[in-house]
Amino acid sequence: MTLRVAVVGGGPAGIYAADILTKSDVDVSVDIIERLPAPFGLVRYGVAPDHPRIKEIIKALDRVLAKDEIRFLGNVNFGTDVKLEELQEFYDAVIFSTGAKSDRDLGIPGEEYSIGAADFVSWYDAHPDDAPTWDFEGATSVAVLGVGNVALDVARVLAKTGDEMLVTDIPAQVYEGLKSKQITDVHVFARRGPAYAKFSPLELRELNHSPNVEVVVHPEGFDVDEHGMEHIGKHKSQKMVLDTLANWVGRDEVGKPHRIHLHFCEAPAEIVTDEAGKVVALKTERTHSPNADGNVEGTGEITEWPVQQVYRAIGYKSDALPGLPWDERNAVIPNDGGKVLDLDGNHIPGVFTTGWIKRGPVGLIGHTKSDAAETVGHLLELTTETAPQRSDAAVDAFFAERGANVFTHDHWLALDAHEIALGEAQERLRVKVPTREGMLDAGQK
Repeated sequence: MTLRVAVVGGGPAGIYAADILTKSDVDVSVDIIERLPAPFGLVRYGVAPDHPRIKEIIKALDRVLAKDEIRFLGNVNFGTDVKLEELQEFYDAVIFSTGAKSDRDLGIPGEEYSIGAADFVSWYDAHPDDAPTWDFEGATSVAVLGVGNVALDVARVLAKTGDEMLVTDIPAQVYEGLKSKQITDVHVFARRGPAYAKFSPLELRELNHSPNVEVVVHPEGFDVDEHGMEHIGKHKSQKMVLDTLANWVGRDEVGKPHRIHLHFCEAPAEIVTDEAGKVVALKTERTHSPNADGNVEGTGEITEWPVQQVYRAIGYKSDALPGLPWDERNAVIPNDGGKVLDLDGNHIPGVFTTGWIKRGPVGLIGHTKSDAAETVGHLLELTTETAPQRSDAAVDAFFAERGANVFTHDHWLALDAHEIALGEAQERLRVKVPTREGMLDAGQK
């Protein structure tokens, strides 16, 4: 008999889990259930549009979806269209891999006036759930909080001209929004020193590639003490980042119209607004590292930076799923190596998790593969055939009765071809269809 598995979440984590299952010695059938009509999660909706090389992974993921043992069931919302106990009628095991899309909180006065990086990324990546417009009105100087790759993506898109982004996959509405902005200066703030910056070396160097954007590394706070030197000695990529930053400190400005300023040892302290609730400044506190643990302490020295928007890019977090246990503190599904645990710490039979909702929003694609392998190993070891209804036809009948407009892999291929045709018509690689209704219409023609 064939082991039937549902994977809830069609991003890389879920697709890798499905791939590993089909490569095992066990005869399996896998349905990937995804809330959106399109698969690939943050690879499609979380990577900056001017980074098409990263999106090349979509080709490999799509080959997995084309396998005979795997079905893609898009436009199906877990918790609304189907519940866990209903999935268990059709599947022997369920893997949850819904990722992380929300922004972590800052915990400072005025935080409610900040903008989550995830929201901005979703907008410029044309996520179908997001509004078609973005409000840049009155913003000439903005702040970005964080020193990871997402912070650099946000800073780069804010600083570049709209015309520079025209060669990417953005639809017309995003291009018009970016073209309308009047931002000249983007200030990126890091709580710690340059030795602890989390950018990848390649991502950092790409900041300097725009003909319209100048990168300014401010010398204040650019200190590397013995603890910082010890840290970079253990991390080769950190040394490459530090070397790049050091080459940029104090260099002469060449007069480009837009600037990205990198500030180190400046912790956000307060977002200041006027009586109308408009952001007018960001206050930061100078920090220092008192010991080798990498944490920082405030010095009491406050600087006020005149900015009109503050974007927080301090990390993503996952959201709780209906009917599943939840670790509120760590924003993950409680689990042991991917085995979902109840409130008493016991494994819930047939229920597993992988990806960021399992371990938190850390790690690259390689970590996602090994993470999925761990989860699948436990699944194959522990799962038996328990589902009373064991056919694809039964699943299809259930969703038809629910009125779900299921989007299959064939529908996705039609949408993909439609987007590529739109892009070619405008001399671009592709143009995303920005709304759910448009995606469904294009895919089902």
